[in-house]
This record gives sequence, C-alpha cells and structure tokens, in this order.
Amino acid sequence: MATTPSPLRPVVGNLCLGSAPDSWGVWFPEDEHQVPYTRFLDELAAAGYTWLELGPYGYLPTDPQRLREELDARGLKVSGGTAFGALHRPEAWDEMLAHVRQVAALTAAAGAHHLVLIPPMYRDEKTGAFTEPPELTAAQWAGFGRAADRLGALLLDEYDVRLVIHPHADSHIQTQPEIERLLNESDSRCTNLCLDTGHVAYGGGDNLDLIRRFGERVGYVHIKQMDPEILAQVAAENLSFGEAVKRGVCVSPPAGVPEPADVVAELARLDAELFVIVEQDLYPCAPEVPLPIAVRTREHLAGCGLTGTRRPDINK
Repeated sequence: MATTPSPLRPVVGNLCLGSAPDSWGVWFPEDEHQVPYTRFLDELAAAGYTWLELGPYGYLPTDPQRLREELDARGLKVSGGTAFGALHRPEAWDEMLAHVRQVAALTAAAGAHHLVLIPPMYRDEKTGAFTEPPELTAAQWAGFGRAADRLGALLLDEYDVRLVIHPHADSHIQTQPEIERLLNESDSRCTNLCLDTGHVAYGGGDNLDLIRRFGERVGYVHIKQMDPEILAQVAAENLSFGEAVKRGVCVSPPAGVPEPADVVAELARLDAELFVIVEQDLYPCAPEVPLPIAVRTREHLAGCGLTGTRRPDINK
C-alpha cells in the first residue's frame, strides 16, 4: 500500500537545490563585467536560494570569518568549493596543489565537504585561441586517474573534503568516453564525478545513461541546459565555449537539453544525498539579467520536486 510522503520533506528527498556565482555571470575572481559579490549574495537570497557554491577563489571573501558574516547576514550556506587544476601536468602539481589547498581550507571552514575540480580549458575563455592540443597523449592519460586519486586522498585526509571532477567544454574531460575513462581509471574512495548536465550535453554525452551506469560515482551535480541549435553551430563552426556562451548556448529550463525533470527523476533513484547546483553560464551579461532567470529556474525545478530543503546528512 502506498504511503503519503511527509510534508516536511521535498518530493525528491535525497536532493538539495542551490546555485552558484556562475549563474550571475561570474567566471573570474575579478572582472569588469561581473557584479560585486555583495549584489550576487543579496540577489541569491532574494531569488529564494539557501545554498551556494563558492565559485572562483577570490570572488567571495577568502577570510573565513568575513565570509561567515556575509553568509549569516543573508541566511546562506555553502555546498562546496570550486577550484581549477591540471591533473595531466605533473610539472604543475605543486602550483595546482597550492591553489586547491586554499579552496579546500575555505570550503572546510565554511562547513562544506565537496570540492569541485574543473580541468583547464584548452581554448582561451575570452579569445577562443587554442592554448593546448584538444586531446591528451597516452602518457598524460596514464597518470590522470592516479593524480586525481592522489589529490582526492589528500583532501579527505587533511580537510574532510571530497573531490568531484567536473567535465567541462573545451577541456580534456568533456566527452562521455573521456568521463568514463576517468571514472574507470580512478578509485571511488578518492575521486568521483560532479555531473554537469549542460557540459555533458555540450560534449555529446547522455546524462541519464551516466547516472544509470555510474550512479555510485555521482557525488555532486551542476544542473543546466544547452540550446540544441547553438550546439549545432558549435559543431559546424568549431566555436569555442566562450563564443557559444556569448551566443546564448546556456538556456533556462525547460528550453534546452537535457530535460531537467528527467535528470531529477533519475537522480532521485540514487542511494545518495546530493547537492544539485544551478549553473547557467552567462558571462558576460548585464547586471539586471541574472535575478529573474534565477527565480524562474528555481520555480521550474521546484515543479520537478527539487527544493532547497536538505536532510541532515547531505554534507557527509
């Protein structure tokens, strides 16, 4: 006999909604096209969100006490931190680790337990120029999973923070075969996946298939949609991700792919507590653009059963 869900829990009780500076057009610690962090925090709260990802290190205050004061004043909480790191460059390990440590320390101080690591893009974010070959060599692939596990073990041991690798357009972890290779060549105890639904679609992957076959490796989620018509332009014109964003490749639900309701339904079947963080790449955008989009997106996802309510153990 079916039971009535408790009114104290959202429909999908293992998922918790949040957002990120990215949804306000923030890609860099400082940039003339970005809104001040105080406006981002004010509007995030006004849009009805409680949880946020930290975004690029240095955009929000990096002093833990000051960050805590800013968040507490608005009733906000941190779901995780964001770092950029090249796991395929052994010679850059120390520099990468120094940056990741900064992010991990701030993340832990904010009471969060996830660090989203984004591989560097092989095309410049602003000019679209190639800065690296688009494919890794066999030698670079050979060490990729081991480097991820080394970093993940360190983060767990020293910060109680879990490493989740974020597939990204114009990066070496973009297509579904690349995502699967990373997961197959790494250890679930140290390295897991930040499933970014938009970037998976951008790389031609199947989000629902990844959730069904690798659900136990999904440790964190970014939810976004891509415009299929602009994705076709990316393929036809060899556009960079920066140019695709300027053309509006990221769209509000339910205008793009994948269908948010299908993703939410599949995630809800997993035996895991997951943050689902809204990201709609908007850089650059006018200051008045993000807030109404954020409200509409939250309302649409609430209609899919996804809310900002959390169970007590979601951060563990």
